[in-house]
Amino acid sequence: MNTAIKTSQIRLDTNLEPVLRKVLKEAEKEHRELQDMFKLMGWGDIPDALKMEIKDDVSAMVNELKGQYSSCDPYVERRRQRVVHWVESYRDGICSLDTAIEALHIKSL
Repeated sequence: MNTAIKTSQIRLDTNLEPVLRKVLKEAEKEHRELQDMFKLMGWGDIPDALKMEIKDDVSAMVNELKGQYSSCDPYVERRRQRVVHWVESYRDGICSLDTAIEALHIKSL
């Protein structure tokens, strides 16, 4: 291998390391915050796959519970009711994890 290529690769690796460390640190922080939100809702025990499907919904619910804003949009309320219904149905053993995830998956346009 050419010395210039080796030197270039070493510089690239050295430059990427701080960026990768920062990305990992941010991901760990986001994961902790997400786990805290689910614990606040009493849903800390649900599988990560279901958590990932509803993380934006739960984040909005927690923000509203903390008084950061209030939504009276009927579509938002209906979505929240669906999230609660399917999470509780899964926790109660009424439906499978796959069914809950599929029911809560938001289809892209």
